[in-house]
Amino acid sequence: MAKWTPKHEAPEPLEGPVVATITGGTILWFVLFLVQLPFYGWFDDHGHTWWIWTCLAGGGLGLIGIWYVRKRDQAIKRAETATP
Repeated sequence: MAKWTPKHEAPEPLEGPVVATITGGTILWFVLFLVQLPFYGWFDDHGHTWWIWTCLAGGGLGLIGIWYVRKRDQAIKRAETATP
């Protein structure tokens, strides 16, 4: 018996302020890292230091994300101006 799959076009992707969203999220990760840093001793005593390092990793990956979405945004704008 064949699986039924609807045959319709995929919707257009939602475009929004992608650069601002990624930048805001990155800032949030770094703020969370800085807020937790003074409590490193408590986190270490309770075996939760991974919380601090997760926030730092999120901020670092966010920096890569900012670079990526800025380049993507520039490429989209170049493609729009090149197309008559």
